[in-house]
Amino acid sequence: MQYRLLGIASIALAFAATSQSAAQGRIVLPAGTVLIGRTTTALQSATAQAGQTFETNIDESVGVDEYTIIPAGSRIRGVITVARPATRQQSGVIEVVFDQLTFADGTSLPITGRLTSTDSVERRQIKADPNSHVVLVGGRGGIGAAIAGAGSSKSTTNILAALGSMLSEGRNVDVPAGTPLAVELDRAVTLRGRGRLAGAEASTIYTATDRVRAAQQALAQKNYYRGTVNGVLNDATRRALFQYQVDNRLSATGNLDGRTARSLGLSLGGSVSGAALSGESATTLRRDADALVAPLRTELGVSSTGRLSPNRTYAQGDLDLWFAVSAFADNAAIYEQIVRSGGNPDAAVLAGKALVNAARRVDTALPSARTSAQTQEAWTRVRRQLVTIENQ
Repeated sequence: MQYRLLGIASIALAFAATSQSAAQGRIVLPAGTVLIGRTTTALQSATAQAGQTFETNIDESVGVDEYTIIPAGSRIRGVITVARPATRQQSGVIEVVFDQLTFADGTSLPITGRLTSTDSVERRQIKADPNSHVVLVGGRGGIGAAIAGAGSSKSTTNILAALGSMLSEGRNVDVPAGTPLAVELDRAVTLRGRGRLAGAEASTIYTATDRVRAAQQALAQKNYYRGTVNGVLNDATRRALFQYQVDNRLSATGNLDGRTARSLGLSLGGSVSGAALSGESATTLRRDADALVAPLRTELGVSSTGRLSPNRTYAQGDLDLWFAVSAFADNAAIYEQIVRSGGNPDAAVLAGKALVNAARRVDTALPSARTSAQTQEAWTRVRRQLVTIENQ
């Protein structure tokens, strides 16, 4: 592809919490939401004119929480605002905005949107300067390549001056039909719910507080999120989602979409809200719980057959802890089986809640037991692994 996406534009990496009224069927898609569409015709700076329109097609239905809001086959209209063909000394340039969403049934409504990127390097540069523009420049690689400032004024002269040496290749913009473009909404859009979702779709956007809280917990466990776990889609949560998507080769929009939620281990398929550990995390938890049993048995003088040491005086707290840790290790093994077997997301969420309750029994017994610092540290490591499914 003979073009490059250039510029720096302000963007919220996803969006704030959606408000909706099920009774009225109205759903707000907030400013900052990123939608992906594919061009239906080519964009070429050699022939493009300011004011010319084009369309991008939405391949997958977009939903918010429980409702479909933008069916597959809907279209986003783009308008070319700056178009300059290449010369021998300078590359061609195209700048676009997006002004209309047309649904698959032919109805439409106005929107205000801008071009953005799903590339991590470009997105950081876009966010760094809230006043400049994102433009396509010929001969600089494809969308997703490096990005540069395009000036804070909408004047064509100022935009070209800001690009400077980035225009030196002297080639035209050539964006083929079928190229994906990322569109960021500058203003919130109120849409009509178009029926409940039949299931958890990959492109569904989740904004409900419990889903966001579960995502924050999962991201914190994976060291992407360091903010407060409060169920609010704040800037820190959006940045964490975006970086997680980049690192896991997901569509990097910053939206908490279905693909990302499933990758994080969130339960999406049933009526029970909450999160579940991934199969790999559940296995790690079970192994660490098993590893805690043997040294505790040694500390308490418990034989492999369960016989207690006749030479030790036991306190109630010692036996409470032994019972609680042994039960937790057994529960962790059951939880691993439930998660890895799949097929019932609700059961995995409920099993996680039961496992947390088992962990709390260990928490209660630990202060009254005579255990070593090593055992306490080992339990702390186990406990940290439950942060994703805690407080659901």
